[in-house]
Amino acid sequence: MLIRFNVRNFLSFSSRYDGSTEEFSMIAGKVRSKKEHIYDDGKIKLLKFAAVYGANAAGKSNLVKAMNFMKRVVTSGLPDGHTEKYCKVDSANRDKPSYFEVEITLNDKYYSYGFEVILNQSKFVSEWLVELRSDNSEKVLFSRDVENKQYELGGELAKSEVYDKLKGYADDIRDDTSILFLSVMNQNKKNLYQTYESAKILQEVFLWFGNRFDINYPNQPVSSYAYLSKADKVSEVCRIISAFGTGITNFRMVDVSIEKVLHGIPKNLQKRILADLEQKQVEVRGNEDIKGINLVMRSATDFFVITVDGSDTLKCQTIEFCHGPKEVLFSLDEESDGTVRILDLLEILIAGEGKTYVIDELDRCLHPSLTYKFVENFLKMAEEKNIQLIVTTHESRLMDFDLLRRDEIWFIDKKKTGESDIYSLEEYNARFDQKIDKAYLEGRYGGVPIFSTIFPVKED
Repeated sequence: MLIRFNVRNFLSFSSRYDGSTEEFSMIAGKVRSKKEHIYDDGKIKLLKFAAVYGANAAGKSNLVKAMNFMKRVVTSGLPDGHTEKYCKVDSANRDKPSYFEVEITLNDKYYSYGFEVILNQSKFVSEWLVELRSDNSEKVLFSRDVENKQYELGGELAKSEVYDKLKGYADDIRDDTSILFLSVMNQNKKNLYQTYESAKILQEVFLWFGNRFDINYPNQPVSSYAYLSKADKVSEVCRIISAFGTGITNFRMVDVSIEKVLHGIPKNLQKRILADLEQKQVEVRGNEDIKGINLVMRSATDFFVITVDGSDTLKCQTIEFCHGPKEVLFSLDEESDGTVRILDLLEILIAGEGKTYVIDELDRCLHPSLTYKFVENFLKMAEEKNIQLIVTTHESRLMDFDLLRRDEIWFIDKKKTGESDIYSLEEYNARFDQKIDKAYLEGRYGGVPIFSTIFPVKED
């Protein structure tokens, strides 16, 4: 689970007046109500939900982008366009390091992982992985001073049986300022972690970014709908869909032709998909341990599952939804945008333990009552699971102390200088009987648009 995220010198996030980073925290505040919203392992108390508010262009989406940037850098390297992502409100930031750090819980322990990178030069400056202890002490597992070509291995990674192996990998990239040690240690290293248990934390942190840190933007599907293909989930999914008033009573997987699946896809991409499917057929035939392979294709309006089995059978299916007592079937592209949004978000409500979901613009395409009901359902479900949901939203109805704790409400405001500032409602002494949404819209906590006159009155 996510404890904290820190960023500096990225998009609209510069640094605070004292040079420190902007910080977003899931650590619970002093609120005593709604303890069921909290993950508590006896050492730390973490929020399972947080809503981030702010005016358009205040920096809400930039917080999501900063989290996603860090994830992408770790899992696949510096992305295209990264050289222009530094905070441009100050020209001096061009040559200053950008800072990214997460604190997370893994296997009942706490870790800090981060790096600094001069984006305009595509050059990493430092990198570290530290175990954080409940007595506020720290144990460095590895740290790199990339500019000075120095590194340190400690803790479990300094054990004799694995030290020389890791030292060799670290020596290989001593002069390489374009890559992270954590990334290198997860490139074709599966056998390493099977042999050296003490080094496994390097794999686990990497997999947290890849599999447990799930970040989603408004213009992309949140879910691949893989949950719909699990037979044991069908009744639960139908119950939840129905509860949201979509009119859907059931759903079915329906056979379609490969031609329909490929319709509308550019010819060169069609060839690549067909070649990939042929290769998968070869893999299935050549390996008795492989029972079949599923290829899921998802766009905003289509969903297809292509199955390859050992008998060279290629099966294509899509999903159709039943409405009304006569169970008339409708395809995904015939459903409303709001229904599709709910279908996307359902994955979060039936997800397993340990994931941290980040959703930019949760309320997109949703009626205010649906947004409220979704958050209400998530919080109820989260009472039984260790799962987190962080959303950006404009939906002020969520600012309800009957629904949320004070520390679950965050704001991002843009200063006159153009920099974004992150802060929590916990910083304000808001009474629990106060109409928070009204106070917010009145600008009491910042993070709301400030309008100038659009059509000035001409003086005679």
